[in-house]
This record gives sequence, structure tokens and C-alpha cells, in this order.
Amino acid sequence: MKPTLIYCYDAYCGWCYGFSEEIKKIFSEYKNMMEFEVLSGGLILPEEPVPIAASAKFIESGYKKVENLTGAKFGEDYLWHIRHPDQSDWFPNSEKPAIALCIFKEYFPEQQVSFAADLQYALHFEGRDLTDDEAYSLLLEKYNIPGEEFYERLLDEEYKEHAYYEFALCKQLNVTGFPSIFIQLSERKFHQVAQGYTKFETLDERIKIILADLMIN
Repeated sequence: MKPTLIYCYDAYCGWCYGFSEEIKKIFSEYKNMMEFEVLSGGLILPEEPVPIAASAKFIESGYKKVENLTGAKFGEDYLWHIRHPDQSDWFPNSEKPAIALCIFKEYFPEQQVSFAADLQYALHFEGRDLTDDEAYSLLLEKYNIPGEEFYERLLDEEYKEHAYYEFALCKQLNVTGFPSIFIQLSERKFHQVAQGYTKFETLDERIKIILADLMIN
């Protein structure tokens, strides 16, 4: 079987947002040598809705670190909700963007890395609420996906089950933080090559070692 790079991420993960350019470079470098699979990790899944105020202070104290290390920029429309949590109507939840990714993968499986990055840009730069159906409209236009069909699937229990299956897969891989990257070489053989934000150069070197070893053996 062809090796598969598995990218465990979450749409609400700021470090994954900062990692977007690195994983896109990896995809560009290795798309002809490996399959790519993006799995949503279910970072925020409250039993009852929790307002952004619960995490705003944590994000406010940490987003600059993400910017400084990764070069990614958080948009003012996003940061308004972080700086004015008492006025925000946001109740973050990873479920809907995970379902959206599952639907998208049926249309364009070869572009899932780009779509995941676009979801994060929509949230962290453009300030779109990913629990709101309208947040996906521009992405549907960009990828030429029929809106009515997409929104029907967004409410379909089948795709919700797909999303929760991905959350379970991340747990089976013992993912304890995002982003996490694995190389799958066989049904039961996985190599973890990144846990947390990792520069392209470091990740590239690790992947080359694994693929070279695979060729020798």
C-alpha cells in the first residue's frame, strides 16, 4: 500500500491554524508519494453550549505566541470576540466544521489539506462563526459545491457519525495535542512524526528518513 500521511487537527486549534502553511508545503512536496488524510480531533465538544468567554483569556494570552513562532496572523474580526467576550455571541464547538470536512472529502478528497486550512482561515482571520451554517457559504463558492446539497448533508446524521468516527480515530492514535502527524505504512504500522507545531524543514527531514527506510526494507 502507498504510505498515508495522517494530519490530526481541529478547526478551533490556534496552533493548527499556525501550522497551515507548513502542512500545505508538505502536501505540495509529497502529494505524489503519499496519500493524505485529514482527521478532525474534536477539540471542543461541550455537552452544553459554552460561550467564548470561557476560553477568551487563554486565547488572548497565547495567540501572540502562535503569531511570533509561525508567522500566521489572527484577524481583527476574530480577535474582537476574544477581546470582547461578554459582547460575543460565539459558542465554540468542533462538531459542525468536522462534519463539513467529512462532506467536503466526498467531493474533493485530494484537496482536504487545503479545505482544512480554509476552514481555519475563515475562523481565525475572517472571524466567521463555524457553528453558523452561513460561515461555509464562501467556501462552497470557492470549491463550486452545490449549496443545497451541502446543507442537507450538514444536517444528516450519517455525516455526524463520520465526524465522531474521526474523533475516535484520533483517540485510538493516542493524540494528546494538535496538530499531530502520523505516517501510516501498513494497516497496523504508524510512525508519529509531529506532535504540536513543527516547522516544514523538521517534518520534511523526519518523513524522508521514514520513506528511505521503507524503500530499503
